[in-house]
Amino acid sequence: MLGGMLTLGGFVPFNGLGFLNLELTSRCNKSCWCCGRRKMERESPELCQWGDMDYELFKEIVPQIPAGIVVQLHNNGEPLLYPYLREALLDLQNNIRCFNTNGKLLLDRSDDIIGNLETLTISIVEGDKEQEEQYEILSKFIRRKRNRPPAVILRFLGRIDQGERWKALSQITAKRILHAPEGSFAYQKQVTVPEIGICLDLLTHLAIDRFGNISLCVRFDPHGHLRIGHVNQGIEQAWNSEKRRFYIQKHIEQKRSELPGCNQCEYWGVPKGE
Repeated sequence: MLGGMLTLGGFVPFNGLGFLNLELTSRCNKSCWCCGRRKMERESPELCQWGDMDYELFKEIVPQIPAGIVVQLHNNGEPLLYPYLREALLDLQNNIRCFNTNGKLLLDRSDDIIGNLETLTISIVEGDKEQEEQYEILSKFIRRKRNRPPAVILRFLGRIDQGERWKALSQITAKRILHAPEGSFAYQKQVTVPEIGICLDLLTHLAIDRFGNISLCVRFDPHGHLRIGHVNQGIEQAWNSEKRRFYIQKHIEQKRSELPGCNQCEYWGVPKGE
């Protein structure tokens, strides 16, 4: 025991890390009604320091990322806005490169991403007034890329009539239920809880924002409750940090409600469809 806490086998470096969310930019070119950014912009503008990750900082992070894991190049922003997107993708050739996008700039950035990305997820949101335009842009992009990477996945957020035309654009669709804009709670339908009773994101994910702050997961966390380090101190050190061990132990003890950042989150790392 370590201060009343299990050592859990000593925490082998990066043992279990499979996904890293790396925020190239926190800027966005869309105003989705279900996004918590809108509420934060109204009520806490001092927290809304939207901008891009410095490319020099990005290059310092890349050597710390274990080869072969999934790197999702988004967090709270639109990755297609990042001015050094092509360079970033080429720097991460040893990883599985992915990101979610609203797709508005797919045609503008097609030369940067075709052939340089493994999977691309298009987020299609319930009640989006720009959905028809989104469909047209995606159709043109798919015709332009032909059979070249990336593979395209359609992520339907909320109640959406998918129809045959959407299905013709991708072999894979991912259905997701909506939650409250302020965070991962008040889902439209009941979430799935893993049978081990521990959030799977906590066991497999890390997230890095544009400033280099490292967090336990990619949940909306404007006050930084889930931060466990900074890239200047090392990703491996954050993964093996005392705070992360403490959070895992509390999940094991079924005391998630005592953890800032987890106590108001209903997500357990298991995506839920219809």
